[in-house]
Amino acid sequence: PNFSGITLLCSSCCKSVALASIHPLVSLVFFGSGLSWEPRSRAVEQVHLRCTEGSLEWMYPARALRVLLEPNVASAQHSTVCIKPASDFQGASIYVERAGQLHLVLSEAEGARPQHVSCFSSQSPQGVALFLQASPQRDISRRTASFQYKLLSNQITALFFPAMCRPCDNMELLMAICSSDFVVKGSIRNVSHDSENHMSQVDVSVQKVYRQKNRIFQQEERGGEWRGPIRTLLQCKVKKGGGDFLFTGNEHFGEAWLGCAPRFKDFMLVYQAARERGANPCEFELN
Repeated sequence: PNFSGITLLCSSCCKSVALASIHPLVSLVFFGSGLSWEPRSRAVEQVHLRCTEGSLEWMYPARALRVLLEPNVASAQHSTVCIKPASDFQGASIYVERAGQLHLVLSEAEGARPQHVSCFSSQSPQGVALFLQASPQRDISRRTASFQYKLLSNQITALFFPAMCRPCDNMELLMAICSSDFVVKGSIRNVSHDSENHMSQVDVSVQKVYRQKNRIFQQEERGGEWRGPIRTLLQCKVKKGGGDFLFTGNEHFGEAWLGCAPRFKDFMLVYQAARERGANPCEFELN
């Protein structure tokens, strides 16, 4: 298709859009502008995004944009796509297509909710189709409808659903220390709840960072203490507890989401017992 005014920028992992049929693309940024479209045309522009995660930025929204999120991976039909609107989202409303019908996800009238993440099941190889409808406007003042998107596999989709609230069993815990985006030892400084966005935030005082994908846990300039926030669902009813914990989880949209979080002394018993049996899936630094 000929998409006038559209530029596709991929990360170093995605050097060419033409590679989509060969390798799954990892990260992509789409930039588009309604000003580049033919004023009298009523056609709906269509864009295919084949990376497993990325972002869309639609400046000066005009008419409508149909976005097909169809990551070129074998697991796409058994996965979930999540989107997170930008804090300055304006100029359009977002709908998701299901069985030929449009269902409202975010209305411009509601105002952007930057902490709100919406997830949709990808029930077919065609992926998920989103429909962005531009809001009527008389002037050409700059507005931008932008959001991030990410394909979640079945293994981590539970981060957004009630199953994450249950305690991890021993095998899940052993796998978490091997595959999580972050693994830190620390204590809970504070727990705050956001009922509007159905989330809780755990502020962690960190004693040791075993692993982190990005710099979510950082050392404060004053005092030199390591700290960082971890998010979880409000319905998990997280409370402040004393003692040291091993916090694990994954990063989504630049935020840490809680996975398994046993007390550190309990984790030590589980790991040492597994190591003696040769059942530990990976080596973990205990010091």
